[in-house]
Amino acid sequence: MIENSNIYSSIFAPAKINLYLHITAKSSNGFHTIESLIAFADIGDELTVGPSSGLYLNTNGPFSQDLCSNESNLVIKAAKALAKFYAITPEAIITLTKNLPVSSGIGGGSTDAASVLYALSTLWKLPTNSNKLHKIAKKLGADVPVCLIRSPSIVRGIGEKISPFYGLPEMWCVLANPGKPVSTQDVFAAYTEKFSEPRSIKQRFTTVREFINYLSNFNNDLTKAAIQISPVISTVLKEMSSKKNQLLTRLSGSGATCYALFEDKMSAASAANELKLKYPEWWVQVARIESNAQ
Repeated sequence: MIENSNIYSSIFAPAKINLYLHITAKSSNGFHTIESLIAFADIGDELTVGPSSGLYLNTNGPFSQDLCSNESNLVIKAAKALAKFYAITPEAIITLTKNLPVSSGIGGGSTDAASVLYALSTLWKLPTNSNKLHKIAKKLGADVPVCLIRSPSIVRGIGEKISPFYGLPEMWCVLANPGKPVSTQDVFAAYTEKFSEPRSIKQRFTTVREFINYLSNFNNDLTKAAIQISPVISTVLKEMSSKKNQLLTRLSGSGATCYALFEDKMSAASAANELKLKYPEWWVQVARIESNAQ
């Protein structure tokens, strides 16, 4: 996961995909509880950490201009939280190559925060004990704990209840974002649908089509609310669902990124090329969904 080059360490921060997302309740403190199957793609951001006399964040990449200021950036917050937990001075230079669109439903900030927790633990020679890092991750955001695990998982509660999902078959997908940031807070505020009942989840599928047939019985409950906030999402879903050989098209997280699933890379690449030609302003990527099939 981490590549070392002398005193610098580089780490990949993979995109998170909600293969389904059910809203199960709203707690007394105002937070919604969820049930979601989360997987990770082979595309994402890149982070490099190295020693320094202070704490600094440098950014580059196609979406670096969309990031918030250093002090409010989740990467800096994660670094400070880690240092505070161990009562040390946070000293590092962090370089973030931002390849994923911001506020897009694929966990860009969360996966960056989770990755920097691990990378700085290594740099600062701190324990990489998962229980300790998870205590910190839970305070940073609902998706940060699962992004720390970075393997297919069922997530419940407000993101703190995580169990492994075994036997996810390898699949290919197209990710498409129309270039319109969507606030997760606004989408949840707009959610007025009936809550979904918690469900027991079947595991271990032998083929992609068997898995897709099962997954089609689930939904992303935030889709209607997300479209209300950003109507262009309906266009993205319509365009992606019309592509040849797509097996399932759905919104990821609170959007606006949507995904379409395919059995093979060639079909996914063909669909992506069509989308890029028709909507050159969209962010469109082909990705492999990482499998843990055994």
